[in-house]
Amino acid sequence: MLTVTRVVHASVLLDFGGARILTDPWLSERRFYRPGEPRSVATAADLPPLAGIVISHDHYDHCDLDALVDYPDRTVPFAVAPGLAAKVRAAGFVNVVELAPWQHTRLGPVEVTAAPAGHSVPEVTFVLRADGHTVYFGADTLRIPELDEIAHRFPDLDLALLPINGLRIRPALNRQVVMDAAEAAELTRVLRARVAVPIHYAFSSGPIGDRVMTKAERNRPDLYRDAVADLAADTTVHILDPGRPLRV
Repeated sequence: MLTVTRVVHASVLLDFGGARILTDPWLSERRFYRPGEPRSVATAADLPPLAGIVISHDHYDHCDLDALVDYPDRTVPFAVAPGLAAKVRAAGFVNVVELAPWQHTRLGPVEVTAAPAGHSVPEVTFVLRADGHTVYFGADTLRIPELDEIAHRFPDLDLALLPINGLRIRPALNRQVVMDAAEAAELTRVLRARVAVPIHYAFSSGPIGDRVMTKAERNRPDLYRDAVADLAADTTVHILDPGRPLRV
């Protein structure tokens, strides 16, 4: 049995028959980083027992280690992007492995394989397999051609978690750093996942930041749902509020 529950942003709880994986933890808030929606987990102390944690890259809204230190099990295993292990260990967690694309490890019973990503900093995405189910977690990657390889290596995806807000950096001439809804729908067509859940679409830089720092399609998961209906009709899209579990 596979259950997915959004926490907030790109932070998701995946439950593979009792083995729970947390993706890209973000459990706090600071200036210019606002989730734009309520979190389903108030603090790290409220998290359930985890089989492991995966972290795609070293941005605060995906790697909130200061808030994660409240999680009581310091031996919980991590799979992280290259270059992040020392930072995770410095936060007090001792069981950390770095994965470059197509390297893999196990977090308890869950097999974790890193996949390519494109963003403003080094990043990986992840394929997670356990209990007869396969999940692709897209973090906040751009739509890059290298992602097509996932469909060849993992042709049996049950669930795709894809970012959709098309985030752009205004001071960098509106440079795009995250795929948008149309690009995510096109990747969904390639991946042929049975179910897809959009992530990474409510984020706000705040009233000032949204005007001068970032630009995005905020709170429009319907754009992704409609685009998938046109491009990948065999994939069922579920738009999930934080805290609402979906059995896949």
